[in-house]
Amino acid sequence: MLIIGIAGGTGSGKTTVVNQILNQLPNDEVCVISQDSYYKVTDDLSYEERTKINFDHPKSIDFDLLVDDLKNLKKGEIIEQPVYSFVTHNRSENTIKTHPKKVIIVEGILIFNNPDLRDLCDIKIFVHADADERLIRRLKRDIQERGRDLNEVLDRYQNTLKPMHNQFIEPTKNFADMIIPNDRYNTVAIDIVKTVIAEKLAKNVS
Repeated sequence: MLIIGIAGGTGSGKTTVVNQILNQLPNDEVCVISQDSYYKVTDDLSYEERTKINFDHPKSIDFDLLVDDLKNLKKGEIIEQPVYSFVTHNRSENTIKTHPKKVIIVEGILIFNNPDLRDLCDIKIFVHADADERLIRRLKRDIQERGRDLNEVLDRYQNTLKPMHNQFIEPTKNFADMIIPNDRYNTVAIDIVKTVIAEKLAKNVS
């Protein structure tokens, strides 16, 4: 099994890179696990209290569960991947049955903050994009997909996202094996990733 970690700031284009890699691999050989599914359970908080949670701080992530799930997948076990609702700001009662695959892609803004998770990654990729471009993408996503309004998104960006990015996300570029600039469709970088994946899978088979 090959575990690929893909990190980068909010709106950097991680999903685009993930999809480009997925397009290079057979569907039955790869699965994606999102850090966003592993936000901690907040049953003990009211909705108003949940809206104040700093979701861009490493403490908001249940890294213990994420690491355990990855270890179980490596052992060939099926896991129940949690489902998080950004509407209720809490983990859903539903889960996704996830089977072991040859390639596991783990993506999220904070995944390189946890040393145990970093150690599990065979390839670590950081997706970089201009700060203005990331803000525009975040605005579009949160308003269209997560029911936020403009003022809420901008307020969170100024007070939380930007300082957390500078403190916890941008520095983790130092842990990356590869940094992909995603201001445009980067075919060269994806071709390199594809080659590295093929070589590592070949070594695992041999």
